[in-house]
Amino acid sequence: MKIDCTGKCVLPGLVDAHTHPVWAGDRVHEFAMKLAGATYMDIHAAGGGIHFTVDHTEAASEEKLYCSFKQRLQSMLRTGTTLVECKTGYGLKLETELKMLKVIRRAQKELDIGISPTYCGAHSVPKGKSAETAATDIIDNHLPALKQMAINEEIHVDNIDVFCEKGVFDLECTKRILQAGKAIGLQLNFHGDELNPMHAAELAAEMGAQAISHLEEISDEGISAIASAKCSAVLLPTTAYILRLKQPRARDLLKAGVIVSLGSDFNPNAHCVSMPIVMHLACVNMKMSLNEALAAATINAAYSLGKSHTHGSLEVGKQGDVIILHAPRWEHLIYRFGGHQEVIESVIIKGKVVYKNEGVLCL
Repeated sequence: MKIDCTGKCVLPGLVDAHTHPVWAGDRVHEFAMKLAGATYMDIHAAGGGIHFTVDHTEAASEEKLYCSFKQRLQSMLRTGTTLVECKTGYGLKLETELKMLKVIRRAQKELDIGISPTYCGAHSVPKGKSAETAATDIIDNHLPALKQMAINEEIHVDNIDVFCEKGVFDLECTKRILQAGKAIGLQLNFHGDELNPMHAAELAAEMGAQAISHLEEISDEGISAIASAKCSAVLLPTTAYILRLKQPRARDLLKAGVIVSLGSDFNPNAHCVSMPIVMHLACVNMKMSLNEALAAATINAAYSLGKSHTHGSLEVGKQGDVIILHAPRWEHLIYRFGGHQEVIESVIIKGKVVYKNEGVLCL
């Protein structure tokens, strides 16, 4: 196959290092609550947030979940994402978590976009349980079931995630769950230091985690620890934006030599499927350079998923994931805030054109 790219830009396919795209139960009604000053945990404590979506996801059929998931992945693809990390976490109960993993597995088989599945059964503490009993249930019941279904090739899981946060899973529960996940071969890639300083980054370094996300409340010691451990910091500028949190310390992380990655954090709370928008916010709000944002959304994001040997850059021997821009400079992808649909001409995955934008504008 030959494509004439004269006068155009060719980039590696974008990698979205953190998403929650399998769910039912839109939370648009909570947006007004946030605007009125309610915090994430205020809404969570009132029965909204994750638990609202959990109830709707449990009630939804596998087919319904797949159809909405497919639409979201196609939207990501049109904005240049060729590999996306996809979490469960709106099931909490084993049956619903497995239903979500089956949906993700079906998408892996039927769709062109690359998917790195993450089990996130510890996304919240189920109603009627304590964090300790929830952790025990995950260790004794969820993970053995996941292992057996993976052996049977009914599902596939790359990573394990825990929401390490005050009022959710503390450091000790997080460590127990992650240790059990690591024991069955899963990469550690979890939420930490988002709303409160939990010293989760230090735990990530201690346990050899591949990545840790959020980090709005990371300590200086945590930055040093993950830098030394080569643990990627997955920063999520949409989260800080929608929840009005302080910005992640991108400059401090980069100065310390941390492998900084970016993710959209697409979920019912933050509807953003566009990595170019995420990159723009990273540059404007977190003071990352254009080059740093590009690396964070390609090779570094691939590293955070343990896939930098196959994805994230244009090199001989790697998977042929490419985006072609109808623009004289690649920076247009980030510069044109919200205008990526005017720039992305083609998306290629494994050497196959999977998206062709007939409405692209000439710049």
